[in-house]
Amino acid sequence: MGGADTGTGFIYDAALNRRQALMGKSGPAALVKNFKVFSIAAFACIGGVLYGYNQGMFSGVLAMKSFQKHMGEYDPLDDNADQTKKGWLTAILELGAWIGTLLSGFLAEVLSRKYGVLVACAVFMFGVIIQATSIAVGHNAILAGRFITGMGVGSLAMIIPIYNSEVAPPEVRGALVATQQLAICFGIMISFWIDYGTNFMGGTELATQSDGAWLTPICLQLFPAMVLFVGMIFMPFSPRWLVHHGREAEARTVLASLRGLSPDHELVELEFLEIQAQSLFEKRTVAELFPHLREQTPWNVFKLQFVAIKKLFQTRAMFKRVIVATVTMFFQQWTGINAVLYYAPSIFKQLGLGDTTTSLLATGVVGVVMFLATIPAVLWVDRVGRKPVLTIGAIGMATCHIVIAVIVAKNINQWDAHPAAGWAAVCMVWLFVVHFGYSWGPCAWIIVAEIWPLSTRPYGVALGASSNWMNNFIVGQVTPDMLKSMTYGTYILFGLLTYMGAAFIWFFVPETKRLTLEEMDVIFGSEGTAQADFERMEEINAEIGLTQLLRGEGSSGPAPAGSYGAEKEKLGEHSEHTS
Repeated sequence: MGGADTGTGFIYDAALNRRQALMGKSGPAALVKNFKVFSIAAFACIGGVLYGYNQGMFSGVLAMKSFQKHMGEYDPLDDNADQTKKGWLTAILELGAWIGTLLSGFLAEVLSRKYGVLVACAVFMFGVIIQATSIAVGHNAILAGRFITGMGVGSLAMIIPIYNSEVAPPEVRGALVATQQLAICFGIMISFWIDYGTNFMGGTELATQSDGAWLTPICLQLFPAMVLFVGMIFMPFSPRWLVHHGREAEARTVLASLRGLSPDHELVELEFLEIQAQSLFEKRTVAELFPHLREQTPWNVFKLQFVAIKKLFQTRAMFKRVIVATVTMFFQQWTGINAVLYYAPSIFKQLGLGDTTTSLLATGVVGVVMFLATIPAVLWVDRVGRKPVLTIGAIGMATCHIVIAVIVAKNINQWDAHPAAGWAAVCMVWLFVVHFGYSWGPCAWIIVAEIWPLSTRPYGVALGASSNWMNNFIVGQVTPDMLKSMTYGTYILFGLLTYMGAAFIWFFVPETKRLTLEEMDVIFGSEGTAQADFERMEEINAEIGLTQLLRGEGSSGPAPAGSYGAEKEKLGEHSEHTS
């Protein structure tokens, strides 16, 4: 990219330097300074609570004897039963989430991030209601209900990180996206302890345990879903989505309100102009490459998502983003975290904790340590960075797996004679969860949410999240069979794959902390794209007044009224509606 003080490179460098001088340091103090944004993001993260609650809740339900009575051939407690069917009870949710994720890019772009969350909540609640009928219908209601609930969960897991990253200023963006993971961990934690408590309803034996033991944790999901649905109605739109859909005045007002500054403040002006420039760049590109999709009808937007996904594979810079997002999510799932979350009672039983109540208690500790371990990531991930946290976390998790494998290999048939070995393995599971909590839990989602350009962000995040859910589905499906047939080999496999994940992050993933979403284009090698793209961006920067602002030519107030309007005239009326 260009010379010392010319070209797109100058614009990005100058914008970054100016912003860093204005916005101050990242960390806990920055969260206090941006308390309004933090509050909005934290509320949106109720969607993360729903996701986490689903992950954790069903592991306890599978261990309840009263649940067994209604599942027929899908008996989750019989070790001699078909373990693949047990896997389906759990993994069907991830399959639904995968489909929901793929559809969410379309919803988030057509309806907005805000309304996309409302749709996802409605789907989620419908799925929970169907699951509640399983007391009469049996395993088919669980399978259908968890599939539909999964569609809602998958949509929330994709849209909310986008929403939080787009309302957040760069200095706290990582922390706010990490808040999603903290919410997920909170949901996991409370689900484990709710399971532990409801397990005593009517007693813990098959003959006496009440159906309320497992129906209660299933139905409790409706309350936070309704709170999120109602509250989201009053949340602001994403300013980035507003700009991209021709609502610039509203976007500036929302952005100023989010930052707690006046609309003509230099920091607001700088961020607004950068968003505007990136949006115009993407619109011109779409108008040039796909003129038949100019009008933003729902059908055109639906077709455009496939064109956009195809586009992700056509240039080296975008394909690198694809690799980073999908492979990072592959390794996140093959750390084995969801094997622990979905089947913790079964795993602890295999490690010598034969009593259901004891295994549920140990499972509850998993939720607590994961929640506590995630808090440091929320506070300091924007200061420390993504790469070192992910690398150290992966090495820690992999080492825990190997230690567990050694303990299991030596004691698998003699836990009664060596109870201390069993508890040592349980402690290593807890330590494994700690390493995941501060690293791959939040940071993998941060990377997937923040690396994409404006026009392809919904589809890029959907692609990365679909990798997460598909691998999540595979892990959930095969874990029961792996634990039965491979025993300690299960932990060796997870350990080796997690070591590979550490190497992938260290050697192939760039550091992204404290960069705006638009500046990701630089670190992913967009300087290798056609020179015409840079000329287009330079022209846009000059038209909207960003170049003049950064060079100190003129005021820091709003760009000339005609500049953006002139661009719309150039593109035609369709430019306001191009996705």
